[in-house]
Amino acid sequence: MAGAFSLREVLGAFRACVTERREVLLAPYLRGWRGLVRFLQSLGTVFSFISKDAVAKIQIMENYCCGEQRENYTSLQSMVEYELTNGLVDIHKRSEHPDSGCRTVLRLHRALRWLQLFLEGLRTGQEDSSTSVICTDSYNASLAAYHPWVIRKAATVAFCALPSRNAFLEIMNVGTPEEAVAMLGEALPYICEVYGITQELFAQHQLLDLP
Repeated sequence: MAGAFSLREVLGAFRACVTERREVLLAPYLRGWRGLVRFLQSLGTVFSFISKDAVAKIQIMENYCCGEQRENYTSLQSMVEYELTNGLVDIHKRSEHPDSGCRTVLRLHRALRWLQLFLEGLRTGQEDSSTSVICTDSYNASLAAYHPWVIRKAATVAFCALPSRNAFLEIMNVGTPEEAVAMLGEALPYICEVYGITQELFAQHQLLDLP
């Protein structure tokens, strides 16, 4: 996961995710996530509780994509069909398949919603907008529901140490704050589309609450 964050790379990855048949390809999805992890890591330890988990989940999925059954892990749709057909998903409680592709992607999916909301808040905010408020509101509207109280409390305290909005926009590595805002406006619709297709697929198969 080494290397500087580049919003342009994340944009390219998520733009390549969705096929004409509205399938979400896993290779560019994971590539986009690797870029988002670099974004989190560039901010130091504030987001380490999310980035460390995301790194572990990405590794699990990359192992599936390179494994013996890799042809079944080319897209989210093929993965869901394969794992459900072969009984490889723990639906009601974690037992024989604690790291199924479906469960692993679900955790990334939930975190993607938080990042989507946070980046949208940065894009639409004012120069003096509080990034800690933007981040906390995004977290409370997404990931917080799946975290125990101790983690929620620690997260909201950590968010108070976030840098200014312009500092965030500089981390994007695409030029001026205005150029970063413009590229966020270009990238976020692709991230939103990937999130929406995944949400619809997992809802259709009743996979949104996997233990």
